[in-house]
Amino acid sequence: MKDKMIKAFREVDGGIFSTVEKADVGNAYQDLIKQGVSLMGWADPFMPDKSLPTHVEAALIANIKDSSSAHYTAPIGNQELKNRLAIKLKEFNNLDIDPLRNIIITPGSDSGLYFAILPFINKGDEVLIPSPSYPNNHQNIKIMGGEIIEVPLYEENNYQFIKEDFESRVSDKTKMIILTHPNNPTTTVYNKESLEILRDVVIKHDLILVSDQAFEDYCYENEFITPATLPDMFERTVSVFSFSKGMGFSGLRVGYIVCSDVIMDSLFASAVSVIGATNTACQKAVIAAFEDLSFMNEFEEKFDYRRKLAFEIINSIPNVSMLMPESGFLAWINVSKIGKSSDIVSYLVKEAKVSLNDGVNYGLGGDGHLRLVLGAYRDNERVADALYRIKDALIKWQEVNP
Repeated sequence: MKDKMIKAFREVDGGIFSTVEKADVGNAYQDLIKQGVSLMGWADPFMPDKSLPTHVEAALIANIKDSSSAHYTAPIGNQELKNRLAIKLKEFNNLDIDPLRNIIITPGSDSGLYFAILPFINKGDEVLIPSPSYPNNHQNIKIMGGEIIEVPLYEENNYQFIKEDFESRVSDKTKMIILTHPNNPTTTVYNKESLEILRDVVIKHDLILVSDQAFEDYCYENEFITPATLPDMFERTVSVFSFSKGMGFSGLRVGYIVCSDVIMDSLFASAVSVIGATNTACQKAVIAAFEDLSFMNEFEEKFDYRRKLAFEIINSIPNVSMLMPESGFLAWINVSKIGKSSDIVSYLVKEAKVSLNDGVNYGLGGDGHLRLVLGAYRDNERVADALYRIKDALIKWQEVNP
């Protein structure tokens, strides 16, 4: 029956008939826990430990028990939540929006990202993706029949943009640019110069920008700028947001999209067909979170500590390096001098009892790199122990594979 499927579905493996190493496909990744492997490849804060603060947990339980929990919220989302988000968007993102016209709540940001792209892509449309980049950016375009045009990002340029690399890849078929900002996996916070390059290309060539801002909450040395705030960009930008990374609500599956009312009108009209209604009780739990956001301070402190620790430990390994993470809780490790990243990922599972992500899954420029999730586990010592096991294993690897 697979030959009746479209190409994007026909050519992928879900782990039923083959071994799939991607952390978010099948059960193989979670099964590693039974082998005593530290799972450092799933971007879910403190997973598998508790992440919900007490007041959010209490609100979630109360709302599940409430009679409303068994019933739909409107597919466009809980209006009280959207009203609160309008305040956040003004204070944090410098976006002045109408919560009745410019926000839709989604069942997480992955479905939100797909929904943000879907209205625009016809078969054969070209989409520019600065890469390395989040794998779903690529897969979504394949499903929709679009053509992926990767724009290379370079470590020696701190993964910031080079205008010529965009301009040289634009054609009369180019429809969209998909940006993950801050970048997943490189953690890059794009600076004003890079975002102005992006804006110039979008305006000049009459493009749509989809900006995935799942990792926006924790940016360290560099200022975070929301692309939709740049002159003439709000009407051309669909911004996708998450509560999974900043608040640690991955399992609640609540995200949101922000865009102009011209675009939003079509999203409102088709929401019930594409994404359905987001969980009623979980939306109310997110509203409760905004009553006291102090719990995010612990997240920020731990992620800051861990990125600095990882930078120190990883860069002490001969022939292995990483830049200081600029955001969130990821590390992007360059192992290109010591072997193939796919081989090293498999080796680290066996030798170090740590599972990371193979960089090849992140597109152009990903080969020879590993993505490490520093946000796993609540205890800093568990993360430190995993880092030292990685170090010992990679030193041993080079002794065996000179």
